Amino acid sequence: MIKTSFLRSFAILALFVTSLAHAQLRVEIAGVGANQIPVAIATFGDESLAPHQVSAIIKADLLRSGYFKVVDTGSVLTENSAVNLADWKSKGADALVVGSVQRLSDGRFDVKYRLFDTNKGTQLSSLALANQPQFIRVSAHKIADDIYEKLTGIRGVFATRVAYVTKSGKEFRLEIADSDGEGTQVALRSNEPIISPAWSPDGTKVAYVSFENKKPVVYIQDLVSRKRTIAANFKGSNSAPSWSPDGNRLAVALSRDGLTQVYVVNADGTNPRRLSNSSGIDTEPQFSADSQNIYFTSDRSGGPQIYKMSSNGGEARRVTFSGAYNISPRISPDGKFLAYISRREGKFQLFTLDLSNGQEQRLSDTVKDESPSFSPNGKYLMYATESGRRGTLAVVSVDGQVKQRLTTQAGDIREPTWGPFMK
Repeated sequence: MIKTSFLRSFAILALFVTSLAHAQLRVEIAGVGANQIPVAIATFGDESLAPHQVSAIIKADLLRSGYFKVVDTGSVLTENSAVNLADWKSKGADALVVGSVQRLSDGRFDVKYRLFDTNKGTQLSSLALANQPQFIRVSAHKIADDIYEKLTGIRGVFATRVAYVTKSGKEFRLEIADSDGEGTQVALRSNEPIISPAWSPDGTKVAYVSFENKKPVVYIQDLVSRKRTIAANFKGSNSAPSWSPDGNRLAVALSRDGLTQVYVVNADGTNPRRLSNSSGIDTEPQFSADSQNIYFTSDRSGGPQIYKMSSNGGEARRVTFSGAYNISPRISPDGKFLAYISRREGKFQLFTLDLSNGQEQRLSDTVKDESPSFSPNGKYLMYATESGRRGTLAVVSVDGQVKQRLTTQAGDIREPTWGPFMK
């Protein structure tokens, strides 16, 4: 049988051991990419007028990715400044970022930027973003995303958000933050445990499990209207929600018919349909990116392993074979990699499996990892772990080269889920 202490279907109070005061996350970076791109980022013109320094946020984003080396310009350069790209090339910069901030008459801030290729002597990109003061950080993140994409060919994730669960005293909180841990907002407060948050594909809702009715029930929190609805409140346990790619359905684990099995329900809670049918526990379902399959955890073979079946149900095929204990499947957005938590030699660690060739890779060196979540570009994984007997969040690149840790001074933080690209 699957040990309930390590299944989010049954993980309750043991996840939190200390109280947490409301605080921003602190990011610590360890490791860099194999090939770093040197980028010179100038101080933006008049950016002191804005609530946040735009160029500093851009620098922090690029450094946090692990794939850029920032070359200090030591000067203010706007999008209209005359620049000698050959001079910047001689200083070791492959790219140059310049820009400015202007306060508009309606109170918004207009942020403009240009990106140059110093090797080719050409402009690669430019943007003009006008936002309210509270969204200055979003403007900076979007610029960092544009730089990341233009220089790597991969869409950036700096302007995305993450959700996680904290506990302060007897109060549990579902919190939302920018990908860098800033801009924290409380989406939900409860005196009962909150577990298994999952973003909707459009980034406007979060499904989660609450125990406020003295049993696990799946709710959906609308982050725009702040209304919430019940998605699964059937007899027995209702747990482990996962959205379909079109946002119309949820895969859930229900025990309404006895043992916990995989079901699909409409997002409004109607039309529950059983997909799995085993004599064991089937839980933690996850839709594939193309919605054709569902990956899930099952102990039908004795110990917990990860299986795959059609999203219409039917025969399941075992996917993981290395290790006797594999749980918490997560599929990369491109469908090429499976991330999961594996117990090896008493350690619970993050692994990925290349589904094309069966090659396995361990990505963490901690011992109590759980709740992996892919970034929307598939290049990073966020997961929960422990440091000094306190719950923290960690981020690792899928190649294992870049590692980050997100902590708070006040206590534990658990159950991370990385939101989608914002439209």
